Amino acid sequence: MYEKSKPKETIVNIEIGNADIYVRKTGVGEPLLLIHGVPDSADMWDEVVADLSERYTCYAIDLPGFHRSGMPDDFQFDLESYGKFINQVVCKLNIVEPLTLMLHDWGGIFGMSFACQYPEKIKHIAGASFIFSHLYRWHAWARIWQTPILGELAMLTTTKAVFVWEVKRGSPRISQQHLDQTFDRYNRWSTKIIVLKLYRSAKPSKLIPFQKKLEALVNRVHIDLVWGKNDPYVDSKYAKLISPRTIKLLENCGHWTPVEAPQEMVGLLDPS
Repeated sequence: MYEKSKPKETIVNIEIGNADIYVRKTGVGEPLLLIHGVPDSADMWDEVVADLSERYTCYAIDLPGFHRSGMPDDFQFDLESYGKFINQVVCKLNIVEPLTLMLHDWGGIFGMSFACQYPEKIKHIAGASFIFSHLYRWHAWARIWQTPILGELAMLTTTKAVFVWEVKRGSPRISQQHLDQTFDRYNRWSTKIIVLKLYRSAKPSKLIPFQKKLEALVNRVHIDLVWGKNDPYVDSKYAKLISPRTIKLLENCGHWTPVEAPQEMVGLLDPS
């Protein structure tokens, strides 16, 4: 029996607003853009990409200010600008055909903003555990981060033990190696400030202007989702507000579905 060969990877650093944005390109086929959430990086998609790279050209990015990506000079922390940033990434990568998005957590907000503003560039949307509705109520940690001074104090006093406990609460099956790597990347003050700015930019009411665009989007693009039944941050009832074609609820799975259940993410794009 032969081991499956590792797909060829190319690191493509694109420049946006005088900042290098990290993109890892893997595989061959039609374009697939994978967008992570907080506090992750492109690396969270490794197992998903390994299985999809024979059918897709996979572009996994680090969002601005996360891990290997810099922060563009002109980056704006508002919902419309997040979609415009993703459009800049797509243009810089010279992706001209409609592409598939795979989204998780905050990557869902970036990706859905992009899809709503540029629906002609989207073929299919797949993802897990993200919100895009004004009816959502942020979880307790988010509300702390959204509160001036209290959010900064929380960031200053969050130890690795607290971080590990919280992530394990969200996804018990995450490996210690993943926890160590994620904490090391998150535990920079510059990254923590970006997290605060993201959450403070996204009061659910600010999603109201996107609702008509979302309705138009789902009339032309299929959205397929998987969701951990034990997600403590985004209850599965919020998945329905995105108007997906399908939702698959996963037993014994929490928030970090791409890490806990990568095969379920791959299955969203299974042609069968």
